[in-house]
Amino acid sequence: MNTRLEKTAYITSLITGLFLLFIGYRFFTQPLAAEAGFGIQTGITNHLEFHYIKGIRDFAVGVLLLVLLFTKEFRSLGWLMLVMGIVPCMDFSLVLSNPTHPGWAIYPHLSAILICWTVGPYYLYATRKVSSFA
Repeated sequence: MNTRLEKTAYITSLITGLFLLFIGYRFFTQPLAAEAGFGIQTGITNHLEFHYIKGIRDFAVGVLLLVLLFTKEFRSLGWLMLVMGIVPCMDFSLVLSNPTHPGWAIYPHLSAILICWTVGPYYLYATRKVSSFA
């Protein structure tokens, strides 16, 4: 890592991956608290399948993100982050559509959108293949 931008992208990706592991783990171990932290209220307390689906999704994406980061597969990481930016967009819209959402609940989703759609393109640009035409 030579530049400040490279270090920033790396550290941001690392924190994002670790945070996704935490969120996924929390949806398994404290599903109702994690739901409240997500910004919605399903009202479901005895069937927690939604929570487990959300938990495994976040945990698996966190693992994949960290694997790509640690193996220095930055181009693949860029594509992953760019495409997975769709997820926090949908999460954001779900939280906004809930009239009882706490005001602070939109900010984690907005942060995730910004991270995915800035760091992802950065990795794609930084690892672009330069072709010369002779």
